[in-house]
Amino acid sequence: VGHCHPDIVKAAHEQNQLLNTNSRYLHDNLVDYAERLSKTLPEKLCIFYFLNSGSEANDLALRLARQYTKHEDVIVLDHAYHGHLTSLIDISPYKFRNLEGQKEWVHVAPVPDTYRGLYREDHEDSVTAYANEVKNIIEQAHERGRKIAAFFAESLPSVGGQIIPPAGYFQKVAEHVHKAGGVFIADEIQVGFGRVGKHFWAFQLQGEDFIPDIVTMGKPIGNGHPLACVVTTEEIAEAFAATGVEYFNTFGGNPVSCAIGLAVLDVIEKEHLQAHATEVGNFLMKLLKEQKIKHPIIGDVRGSGLFIGVDLIK
Repeated sequence: VGHCHPDIVKAAHEQNQLLNTNSRYLHDNLVDYAERLSKTLPEKLCIFYFLNSGSEANDLALRLARQYTKHEDVIVLDHAYHGHLTSLIDISPYKFRNLEGQKEWVHVAPVPDTYRGLYREDHEDSVTAYANEVKNIIEQAHERGRKIAAFFAESLPSVGGQIIPPAGYFQKVAEHVHKAGGVFIADEIQVGFGRVGKHFWAFQLQGEDFIPDIVTMGKPIGNGHPLACVVTTEEIAEAFAATGVEYFNTFGGNPVSCAIGLAVLDVIEKEHLQAHATEVGNFLMKLLKEQKIKHPIIGDVRGSGLFIGVDLIK
């Protein structure tokens, strides 16, 4: 919502003057913020875990998936980046290819890119073709006696090249993953909070019938303040709690962070930033498309709201 936004500065300052505690102490801000966030999400995503960073959020999502499914393996999209913890470097082809390589429990699916990818715009059914790649990976893993815990993907692959997956792709992938006993994790860390304009969450671009099992949030959630969140279903949360090893985070969800989180949601609403993202994004896309006509080096212009990619070619 912009650097040093006065409403955010004020919320942080006021809460700092009152109380900032270890989050073992109960405070209304935590509940108020969870309730407020829940209004932006499908009803079944109703259990919230608060953390300090997107990397923490993705690591917890991995733990939730594994505890719930009792499986280990993860399917990720090629070129993905999910964070800087060891567990996340392991599921980030963008990083692990330059380090220790691919672990045996990690499976890499092609990015559903209809411009540069395996199946392009002229393909009769790129959605099914890309989803079948995931299905094949699952079958091959099963043949080796491995079991899938999760399909882990950014709702719009960003490091992978600002990709807009064709609508319906996530539904088909989720079908294959659920059938294999896994869960679908949507990483909204770069693309959530109204950035895509027409929806508050990028996964909603896939259609109303698609709901992930776990959603992770970070980056814009606190406007620069360390804050992140994992939201999931009651069923998954109960399986996680059943271990008796409670989830605890000293500063995740402390009163100051939650006050800032609430202020960010207020500003997004009050200043109509979602509509603004749509309007400015459409204007920018229009100008870029005009440039594309003039310059052969611009191969593709794609995007939604203020998530835009310009693909330059030789």
